Amino acid sequence: MEPIKIMWRQVTEIARDTIALLPQIGVAILVLILTWALAAGGRSLMRRGMGRTRLRQSLQDLFILLTSIAIWVFGIMIAAVIVFPGLTPASILAGLGIGSVAIGFAFKDVFENFLAGIIILFRREMRMGDHIECEGIEGKVAHIAIRESHIRQTDGQLVIVPNAMLFKNPVYVRTDKKHRRVSVICGVAYDVDVDEARSVITKAVEGCETVEQGEHPIQVFAQAFADSSINFEVTWWTGSAPVDLRRSKDEVIGAVKYALDDAGLEIPFPYRTLTFKEPLPLQRAEKGEEEG
Repeated sequence: MEPIKIMWRQVTEIARDTIALLPQIGVAILVLILTWALAAGGRSLMRRGMGRTRLRQSLQDLFILLTSIAIWVFGIMIAAVIVFPGLTPASILAGLGIGSVAIGFAFKDVFENFLAGIIILFRREMRMGDHIECEGIEGKVAHIAIRESHIRQTDGQLVIVPNAMLFKNPVYVRTDKKHRRVSVICGVAYDVDVDEARSVITKAVEGCETVEQGEHPIQVFAQAFADSSINFEVTWWTGSAPVDLRRSKDEVIGAVKYALDDAGLEIPFPYRTLTFKEPLPLQRAEKGEEEG
């Protein structure tokens, strides 16, 4: 019976201590409710204030999130001090410092992506809506979050990329500028006048609507002696979005083909010349038949 009495005494003491703490717990709950209200109000005020600035939407979302986190941390610290009067802000911060070491090792990748996300959000070179390529993943930046970024590929698939990958590896921002340079190879026959072919190709490219002809020149250079043709490198500038490149290539290649056909300049098929060191066996067989 003695162990039962000891256990009953301990349960009674725990219940008594809990009842004694009920006022503090109630006040702590009220503090948390007030913290929730303040966090909601803080987010609303920050959203209005940020809406009047020229900051990117991703940075606005970051500042709103950090404001909410700061309010919640402050409110939880106050509630903890109310429930446990022996606690002080200094002791709470010391405990967080010790615990953060273990948490940091356990959630290394999470914190790495978190910090990378903050740095990426402050980048001016990569914005939501840009077309990028990184480690073979190419598409439009649909959303930049604290831990991950959403890339919408040109075929419609959504790729969720850890921010650490975008931070550690080279990122090609296709739409950083309004225009991009495009090049195609066009071959003409060896008996075609090179200067005439260059002039015909240049005029054909100049007549295309998708070709930007302001600051960027159209360039047509004879590039190489190929197997069956003299190859020209045709270079021009157009819109930087992937669909702009495809549309412009389609128009330019069609225009160059029609222009060369109208001028009577040949775009040759591959030629093959076969050389035999010995007479063909077929010829010898035919000669034997004639003698017979």
